[in-house]
Parts: sequence; C-alpha cells; structure tokens
Amino acid sequence: MLRALTAVAVTATLATGHPAAAETALFLPEPTGRYAVGAKSLYLKDLSRADPWVGGPRELMLTLRYPAWTTGTRRAKYMTADESRLLLAGIPGVPPEILTTVRTNSFTDALPAPGRRPLVVLSPGYTKTRATLSTLSEELASAGYIVATVDHTYENTGMSFPDGRVATCASCDVPHDRAFWLKLEAGRAADVSFVLDELTRRYPMIDRNRIAMGGHSVGGISTIRAMLADRRIRAGIDIDGGSHEDKPTAELDRPFMFLGSEGSGPEQNTGWVNEWQRMTSWKRWLLVDGTRHASFTDVGLLGEQLGLAGGGPLPADRTAVITRAYVRAFYDLHLRGVPQPLLDEPSTQYPEVRFCTA
Repeated sequence: MLRALTAVAVTATLATGHPAAAETALFLPEPTGRYAVGAKSLYLKDLSRADPWVGGPRELMLTLRYPAWTTGTRRAKYMTADESRLLLAGIPGVPPEILTTVRTNSFTDALPAPGRRPLVVLSPGYTKTRATLSTLSEELASAGYIVATVDHTYENTGMSFPDGRVATCASCDVPHDRAFWLKLEAGRAADVSFVLDELTRRYPMIDRNRIAMGGHSVGGISTIRAMLADRRIRAGIDIDGGSHEDKPTAELDRPFMFLGSEGSGPEQNTGWVNEWQRMTSWKRWLLVDGTRHASFTDVGLLGEQLGLAGGGPLPADRTAVITRAYVRAFYDLHLRGVPQPLLDEPSTQYPEVRFCTA
C-alpha cells in the first residue's frame, strides 16, 4: 500500500540516520525507449453518467504521455502540492510537499512524433494517484505508445482539478465489502470506456484498432472488467491485483497476463485461478521472486532512494527493470505483432521471474 509503505520508508529513514527526505533528491529512472516523452494533463467530464460516490457528473483527470521528437524545456510535475500533502498526511517528520520534487522524464512542451500510435490505458491501485504509475507510463511512451494514466476520482487520497478544486477519498468512507469492490471495478470499467471515447475522438494519432489496458492492484483486476465491457481493449495486464469475483462466468477471449508478487501463485491466489480458468486466449501468469505488493509502483523506487528496500527483498530498481521489460514485451507482442521470446519461457536474464499455470 502506497501510503503505508511511504510512512514506513520515511520514518525508518529518519530513525536510522539515513539522509532525511528533505535532503534527498527523488527521481524516476530514465526510460529505455528511443523516443523522448511528452506529457499533457487532461480534464474530462462525463455528463451521461453520475459519479458513483458523490453524485453529479463523473469528472476525471488523466495524464497523457506520448512519444516526442526531442525533450522539451518544461519538465512535467510528478504531483501537485495538495496531492502530496494528502498522500503523506499524518506521517510525522515528513516534508508534506516532498513528492512535488520528484524528477520525471516527461516534458509538457515536447512536440509529438508523427504517426498513428497504439494506446495503453493504465489504472492505479486503490487510494493511489495516477502519478504512482509514472515510471511504467514513461517507459511505454518512450517505446512509441500513447499512454493514458487515469485518476479515478474519489478513489484516491487526493486529486487536483485544473480550477483548484481538490477531490479526496469519498469512497474510503464506504464499507469495503465484496459489493464495494465489485462496484468500484465496474465503475473503473465505465471510466475507461469513457476515456477511450474521448481520446479516440480528440486525437487522430491514436490507432483505434490497437488499444490495450493494464493496472496495479484493483486497477489490474479492473482491467478484466473493462475488457469484458469494451471489446476495443485488445489485451490486458493485471499487476498484483486480486479478484473479488467468487465464480466468474464470463469468458475473456483476448490476451491477458498476470504479473504478481512472489505470494501470488496458484496455491495462494484462488481468485486468479478462477479468472485464469475463464480465459480462452493467449495468457501468462508470471511471479517475481522477492517482491511485495507495492514493489511494482513508483513508491518502491522512491523508497529505495531514501535508503530503504522499497517493499521487498528484491531491490526496487531491479523490480522496475523487470516490470518494464515484461509489460513492454506483452504490448509489443499483442499490439504490434512483434514476437517476444521473453514471454515464452523463463529467461536467464530475469531469473527472478517464474512462469505459473493453474
């Protein structure tokens, strides 16, 4: 969990004599693709659908990253001051706006490279902002993908709108039973369909025939719900997101990959077993030894820069290398048709990755 791990990371840093957060330069690793990365924040309002948590039109914020010719001069902010303060609230000794200082590799004044591009939509975990998937988003954009990372309003600790309003976690006050999670997943599927409508209408550089999705935690399992609801999504990835369906009945007939922490094997994760058995197309179930739930997001990387393990025995920067390699390979295979031997069998380059079946 981002907030919990951040709290542990910073307080342990202060207690053990490591450099204090205020003295540490936080940064995202440079992407490995051939393109520079441009970024644009977008505000969307769905007048046809009521917000599931507070009523009124559903409002969303997203970051659109894209391949660019060259880097610009205005580096994109990682997070607003309000978002940082809300995420870090209640953690003693932590500069509340420290996350505004994270150095990204995206530029708000970078000109898009020409050509029609595949689109990947990314959905973060519950209570997490879209910023926590920035490393993965930048990697995919540098490889030539357009990437839309979505903030699901009232489902994170805090999110800023362009007019200065800040939406906090209204859904956090709702009892978190099974019905809650199923409602949340269905709402995220509706969010993504609306985002696809808007992006394909506004941006002709998006190839409508090459769209995929992925996410972390509940954003990952919501990818299955979105694919079942919207056939425009050709392939999907769930990064360590557990299923809340007791007995899923709908068959998923498009490519899918589970990428999980070391405790997400078939013996422990019956939810994934149930989902796996309803998948009738290409599928993979991969586990990364030495990882924990938060290892796959930016919080692991930022924690490591503060002198901490970042959520698991495997160093967070190594987890980022593995995550980017396998996620990119999946999309290259299923959106570009480029063969990916990495996805066929275990690799000596990534011995931490295990292939599972159920």
